[in-house]
Amino acid sequence: MNLFLDTTLPADAADALLIGRAWIEGEGPVPVRVGPDGVHDLSQLASTCSDLLELADAATAVRRHGGARLGDTQAILRNSAFDARDAALPWLMAPCDLQAIKAAGVTFVASMLERVIEEQARGDASKSEAVRAAVVAVIGENLAAVKPGSPEAMRLKEVLLAQGVWSQYLEVGIGPDAEIFTKSQPMSAVGTGSEVGIHPGSAWNNPEPEVVLAVDSKGQVRGAALGNDVNLRDFEGRSALLLGKAKDNNASCAIGPFIRLFDDVFGIDDVRQCELAMQVTGTDGFTMQGASSLAKISRDPLDLVSQAIGANHQYPDGFMLFLGTMFAPTQDRFGPGQGFTHAVGDVVTVSTPSLGTLANRVNTSDRVAPWTYGTRALMRDLARRGLLR
Repeated sequence: MNLFLDTTLPADAADALLIGRAWIEGEGPVPVRVGPDGVHDLSQLASTCSDLLELADAATAVRRHGGARLGDTQAILRNSAFDARDAALPWLMAPCDLQAIKAAGVTFVASMLERVIEEQARGDASKSEAVRAAVVAVIGENLAAVKPGSPEAMRLKEVLLAQGVWSQYLEVGIGPDAEIFTKSQPMSAVGTGSEVGIHPGSAWNNPEPEVVLAVDSKGQVRGAALGNDVNLRDFEGRSALLLGKAKDNNASCAIGPFIRLFDDVFGIDDVRQCELAMQVTGTDGFTMQGASSLAKISRDPLDLVSQAIGANHQYPDGFMLFLGTMFAPTQDRFGPGQGFTHAVGDVVTVSTPSLGTLANRVNTSDRVAPWTYGTRALMRDLARRGLLR
């Protein structure tokens, strides 16, 4: 897994305001600004990325702050590959820290249909092809014009209820309330170059390429990153009550490579037009490519933010919000009608020109690096460095 400057950074890297975190041995995580020519320490501006996003004008503050140069960007990228790290050099982590990690589900028609299929197949991949044909025959494939929560959506619900094919996934897909769930815990996400984990008991799973919004404690979107919401289709298909087990496993959440801060050249309208590309390359020679277009999302990103935070729910440290994906792989890998599932050693890349590329290798969640560095450890390191304010 090679992490190259020209692919990892956005196409307009010279103009992009990129923040992240770098691990420095003996110090711990350090907020950084990343540019084509170097990585710079931001810890004297803000001790955590959560604090940085709370600044009144984070973009201007980061631009004006020099910060010690930690090293060459290409060298630090190369050192971020999990199997090639030199402890004497910095390496990149997920760009968030204290923020809650939330996700919006069933926000695209394609993924909505696949969730219904998982439910009907009871998590059995061998039944998915037949179930897909039956479900599409009743529901149809063209639900993109149905606005969630609209009178038209409610009329469709009545029809589908009468036919006995209404689903909990259709409820959050075209109903008034979005699905907002906790993807994983603060400090648990992995960054580019790290391994992502799938549960060793899962036989039907897939990557989910997504845009992730960085939201402050006031509900303001301050930037965006890429994410891989690793998903276990068999677990969730058996029961929606297994969502936590399907979504939150060791290293099952990847975010990165950086948070691109909103400024005069990049904002929410650019997010709305993001075209994500994804590729899976296996050690067996298998290759799969996919795409997800934010222009086809059924709920506006800011609507999803407003459904996550407000009078009923606050996030004092801010939160990261996965926006969902339209990518639902059906390409057969291990046999006809079996669809796609991961194999250990797969390399997954998620990319878009404005946010760069997030790259990870797949392993099982019991064999990836264990999650040992949490909030208590961060507070101890910040106190020791005199950075608690």
